[in-house]
Amino acid sequence: MRTHGKHYRAAVGTLEPRKLYPPRDAVERVKAAAYAKFDESVDVAVRLGVDPKHADQVVRGTVSLPNGTGKKIRVLVIAQGEKVKEAEAAGADFVGVEYVQKIKDGWLDTDVIVATPDVMGQLGPLGKVLGPRGLMPNPKAGTVTMDVARAVKELKAGKIEFRVDKGSNVHAPVGKASFSEADLLENARTFLRELVRARPAAAKGHYIMTLAMSATMGPAVTLDPAAVTADLSA
Repeated sequence: MRTHGKHYRAAVGTLEPRKLYPPRDAVERVKAAAYAKFDESVDVAVRLGVDPKHADQVVRGTVSLPNGTGKKIRVLVIAQGEKVKEAEAAGADFVGVEYVQKIKDGWLDTDVIVATPDVMGQLGPLGKVLGPRGLMPNPKAGTVTMDVARAVKELKAGKIEFRVDKGSNVHAPVGKASFSEADLLENARTFLRELVRARPAAAKGHYIMTLAMSATMGPAVTLDPAAVTADLSA
């Protein structure tokens, strides 16, 4: 049976059992509960009132966080011709169609892959490798595009992709524990607003069922869905 360390138990002790926190208080508690020696990531987890087994209830989208994620994103651009120079000028970490073969050989040292439409045929056979890792370029996510420069700049600036999983949950990074409360709150609001906009027409009843925010090593702070809804509409 897993037992938590003293730092984690001390962090849990700062939270009121079964209390649902408003957004601003939740951010404050998450920052206070971040005890690791490294700069912990702060994530938001949302359980939605959708059934992702039905195609018309799948929730996915992208959003650019105003204050970034605090993480250095490694971007691979698979393109050819003039698009190679455009990607390099925009700050892509890796560029070129030769990375298709490198991926076949086991190379996966990237966080995001951007591809131009003309090379997607070469990436198709790699779906079983890239898909489960969330690396397969997708037009809906803006990672299949001829405007590779814009895609790279947006990703470097803090653009993230979110998608509901089989358990009807959506997870998203909204910053680092070192961020100010204001910046974390602004990022979280931006993500949640986009999540609400992505609500499928087929979803009935309550959409946001439960929400929690946590740092990498810290306990989850449960948010009040009603307070979040009111905060987003304010």
